[in-house]
Amino acid sequence: MILGIIPARGGSKSIPLKNIVPIAGKPLIAYTIESATFADSIDRLIVSTDSDEIANIARINGAEVPFIRPSELAQDDTPGIDPILHALKWLDQHEAYHPDYVLVLQPTSPLRTTQDIEGIVQLALEQQAEAAVSVCPVHHHPLWTKKIDAEGKLMNLLTPDKKYTRRQDLPSAYALNGALYLSRRDVLIEKQTFYTEKTYAYVMSNERSIDIDTPWDLHLAELIIKDKIQRDKHLNP
Repeated sequence: MILGIIPARGGSKSIPLKNIVPIAGKPLIAYTIESATFADSIDRLIVSTDSDEIANIARINGAEVPFIRPSELAQDDTPGIDPILHALKWLDQHEAYHPDYVLVLQPTSPLRTTQDIEGIVQLALEQQAEAAVSVCPVHHHPLWTKKIDAEGKLMNLLTPDKKYTRRQDLPSAYALNGALYLSRRDVLIEKQTFYTEKTYAYVMSNERSIDIDTPWDLHLAELIIKDKIQRDKHLNP
């Protein structure tokens, strides 16, 4: 069994009520609920939130909200793993529910698809992985990243073992995109992390890897979603 968990706290400094802010006519969290609902691999989908408003919107869009998260687990400095462990403990104590895998779906990744969800699950099962997380190719390679010293001079941030003059020669580099975190339940409870020696990478395209953190991210995602809606209308009039 695979349990999907969408963590969605009410507080957000960059964008007030970010997780339910309207984007192309729907609350942000609705995109994640929709893609997860269509995934055959997910047996159950819940939302962990401290907000009654978010809980109501989540239920309207098809997700379970079996509890309201304690406010102390919804602070700016709350480690991301804590609400997930709380959800697993609550389900254990109140329902004796023990899924085999736990899939965390951040609501700030509206362009993640059902195919991505199915893909990371297939990867984990095929590799018998303890965990798998989604990544995307980096926009700016770390070996070409610079820093500015105290005198204002430009310096290399990293010291590569060889000089790279062409982008094509750089080794592949990936960044976490925040869209998908999958782990065996027992491993997650024991190690309290998604990053173990047996964590595999699921690669997503940059186009589907937008993570809503700023108003600009929100604007960009809305443009992409609206463009997709228009293209779908032309293809299916």
